[in-house]
Amino acid sequence: MTRLLEIVTDETREVHVRKPTHRKTRLTWSGLAAGALTLTLSTTAFAPASAAPPKPSQASAAHPRTATTAAPLTCNGVRMPAFQSSAPNAELNGLFTRYATDNSRVDDWTGADGTYSTTLPDGRLAFVFSDTFLGKVNADGSRSPVIEEGGTTPFLNNTFVVKDGKKLTTVTGTAKGVMPPRDDKHWYWAGDAITAGGKVQATYQEYERFGPGIWDWRWSRNVLAQFSPKRLSKPTSVTPLPSSKGISWASWLERSGHTIYVYGVEDKGNSKYMHLARVRGNSLKGKWEFYTGKGGGKGWSKREADSARVMDGVANEYSVSRQGPGYVLITQDTTELFSTKIVAYQSCSPRGPFTGKTTVYTTPETGLAGSYGNANVFTYNAHAHPELSSKGRIVVSYNVNSFKNTDHYKDSSIYRPRFVDVRFR
Repeated sequence: MTRLLEIVTDETREVHVRKPTHRKTRLTWSGLAAGALTLTLSTTAFAPASAAPPKPSQASAAHPRTATTAAPLTCNGVRMPAFQSSAPNAELNGLFTRYATDNSRVDDWTGADGTYSTTLPDGRLAFVFSDTFLGKVNADGSRSPVIEEGGTTPFLNNTFVVKDGKKLTTVTGTAKGVMPPRDDKHWYWAGDAITAGGKVQATYQEYERFGPGIWDWRWSRNVLAQFSPKRLSKPTSVTPLPSSKGISWASWLERSGHTIYVYGVEDKGNSKYMHLARVRGNSLKGKWEFYTGKGGGKGWSKREADSARVMDGVANEYSVSRQGPGYVLITQDTTELFSTKIVAYQSCSPRGPFTGKTTVYTTPETGLAGSYGNANVFTYNAHAHPELSSKGRIVVSYNVNSFKNTDHYKDSSIYRPRFVDVRFR
């Protein structure tokens, strides 16, 4: 079945484009003009989709923009470092490319999105991925279709890849990932993870299918999965997280002293808003408090219903990490439709306000004029990796995808993270 779907700038007609688990979705980015996006949609009812695109933002002239300032930010009398330059990180990009195309094993990682990371107690680095291709990559860079479509390529909703020096190892857990679903109508996508209290504490978003239609699926809830650092193939526990307000509490985790700050996103399709919570101590199972945006003693509440919108323009995945005397927010710019811009904001506090919006990198892969020469290719969900960063340099990853899932079979290099060094002085 093929049909045309027109997405227009109209809050009463929100359309979220992302993968259902039991239906293949092929999306072709065929046009963008005057605030409307036309997509050609092909569906096959029996197979799960290939690599899932994120929910698109719909830019609108009436959409409020986050205020920015150009003046340098000073925190407690100390000036925040200013953006200097950026460039691809050849070492990390080469490492993952070699790993993906090395067919010495055909049960390991060949591409994924998500791309969070956390340092394990023994110094190894665990990358946390969502939708993941395994299997063989052919000499010409192509791969077989996924198993559900009659090919040989396994496709999982969540995995780990562990970096030990220059060696990478894939952890898949079960045939359905390290976080297998509770039934065939549910699945998990990974959020950020933190190693604290001797455990890897990873956030996941559960999605569910509620009918046979292509759009009959929805976000269900947030959960916390705890893993032993020595056994990432199976969680030791899975615990529900606050989920009453429709906020995905999985965008970022930032440790500051004895507090873990939890960043979330309220995804309204054409608007995405940052939310903030905090947990004192080493465990995300502790008591949560939610930022209300108010001053004085009313700045935090025990009720998720009191959580306030901190700012708009963030992606579903972003980062807020320490730099010098303050914090840097890294995100894809969602005030523009399918933006190629990775932007940075600065703040003296983990709760903002975030100001000084600066474009720190423009992704080269997107669209017909991009490096693939393919109108279906786009980039999304940029964020930092503090574990890989150093003084004056933030390592940032972003994801690359295509609205046409057969592109992932013709060219396996599309669906892999890219790493960039963003330098400050």
